[in-house]
Amino acid sequence: MIGTYAIIFIVVVLVGSGLFTVKQQTVAVIERFGRFQSTRNPGLQLKIPLIDKISGRVSLRIQQLDVIVETKTKDDVFVHLKISVQFLVQKNHVYDAFYKLQNPHEQITAFIFDVVRAEVPKMILDDVFEKKDEVALAIQRDLKEAMLNYGYDIIKALVTDIDPDENVKIAMNRINAAEREKVAAQHEGDAQRILIVERAKAEAESKRLQGKGIADQRREIARGLEESMVVLNRAGINSQEASALIVITQHYDTLQSIGSDTKSNLILLPNNPNAASSMLNDMVTSLIAANKIQESSLEEIPKKTKK
Repeated sequence: MIGTYAIIFIVVVLVGSGLFTVKQQTVAVIERFGRFQSTRNPGLQLKIPLIDKISGRVSLRIQQLDVIVETKTKDDVFVHLKISVQFLVQKNHVYDAFYKLQNPHEQITAFIFDVVRAEVPKMILDDVFEKKDEVALAIQRDLKEAMLNYGYDIIKALVTDIDPDENVKIAMNRINAAEREKVAAQHEGDAQRILIVERAKAEAESKRLQGKGIADQRREIARGLEESMVVLNRAGINSQEASALIVITQHYDTLQSIGSDTKSNLILLPNNPNAASSMLNDMVTSLIAANKIQESSLEEIPKKTKK
C-alpha cells in the first residue's frame, strides 16, 4: 500500500513538474538534453519531466533602448545625441533572436554608434538640429537591415536630444541675441525714418496751407482796401490822403494786437506820441512828390517826340 502511494506521489510530482505556463506576448524556448527542441506559445504547456528544460523566455513586446552617443560635427563641435530605438523580436524568428545574439542590447548600441558617427560628422551643428530626422531615418534603415538577420525588427528610431558643449551653447545664445538686437535696431531705424518722412510731409502740407491762407488773407485785405478807397473818395478824400489814413489805421491796429498779448516781445519803432502824425505827414509828402515826378515825366515825353 505504501509503495502504491509512493508511486502515485512520484507520478504527480513528475506530471506537476512537466506542466508550466507561458505569459501573453512571451514565447518559451524548450531544450532537450541541451539541444533546441521547440518553442511554446502563451498558455498552459506540458514538457517531458527530467528530459525537457525551459532554456529561456523571449518577450514579443516592443522594447526601447536609449543610447547616448558623443560625436563631432563637420565644424568641429562635440555633441551628445540621445537616440531612442524601439524594437521587437519577430514571432517567426525566436530561434535566431535567442541563439544568435548573446546580448542584443549591446549589438544594437554598437550599430547606433557606428551609424551616428558616420552621419553626423558630415553635417555642421546647425544642420544636425535641422536634419535630425534624417539622422534618425539613417539609423532606422541601417539598423533594421542589420538586425533582421538576428530575428529583430526595428520599429522606430528617434533622435530625442541634441546637447552641444556648454561653451558652444553660450556662444550660440550670444549669436542669437546679437541677431535679435540687430533686427530690433533695423526696425527702430525704419520707424524713425518713417516718422521723419511723415513729419516732413506734414510740415510741407502745413506750409502749403499756410501759404494759401496768407495769399487768401492778402487778397481779402486788398479787396478791403479797394472798398475803403472807394468809400473815402466818396467822402472827398483824395487817394494820397486815403492811403496814408489806411496805413495809420493798420499801424494802430498792430499796436493794439501787440498790447493785447501779454507774452509778446515784439517792439514796433517809432512809438512816441507824435509818431502817427509824423508818419502821416511823411507819407503824404512822399505821395505828392511821387505824383509830381510822374507828371513831369509825362510832360517831357511829348517834347522829346517833337524834336
